[in-house]
Amino acid sequence: MNIPNRDAAQKLLEQHVQDPYQRLHANMVAATMAGYAKLLNEDENLWYITGLLHDIDFEEHPTTHPAQSLGWFKEWQYPEDLIHAVEAHAYNYNGFTTLPQTKLAAALMACDELCGIFYAYQKINPIPFKDMKVSSIKKRFGEKSFAAKIDRGTILRGCELLHVDIDTHIENILQFLGR
Repeated sequence: MNIPNRDAAQKLLEQHVQDPYQRLHANMVAATMAGYAKLLNEDENLWYITGLLHDIDFEEHPTTHPAQSLGWFKEWQYPEDLIHAVEAHAYNYNGFTTLPQTKLAAALMACDELCGIFYAYQKINPIPFKDMKVSSIKKRFGEKSFAAKIDRGTILRGCELLHVDIDTHIENILQFLGR
């Protein structure tokens, strides 16, 4: 399998992503993906790298994201599972219509946007993830005006495809980020 190690992937992220929030987001998603890989007995490195690099072209190519990164990943001969997951995480965004067909893709869809809610919650409640409560995140999840740009439907669709309810998903993310 042709995939960079974590250090090389981090350098690749830093080469293409300058915005501190986008870098933090990528690392949050990577941690949650690695957590799910461990939970589901999947390839932890593949899942981590997928999470880390899923938005690598967003800053440079926001109106066509993730088209550029998909081209890079194919050129670099990255695994088809990674390519599919990155494409599917953009379902209904910039014209992408690929639905997740794998656990990896479903997890990325479920984790990506939810990490944005966790970030927004932590901005107004600066406490460690390990000290957050599922009920508090769930309450904010239900408030459409809170982190209004985050697509709750995408998160729920990812959860459904991953066969996990939203409460369990939030609890899992809290554990994965709180490590």
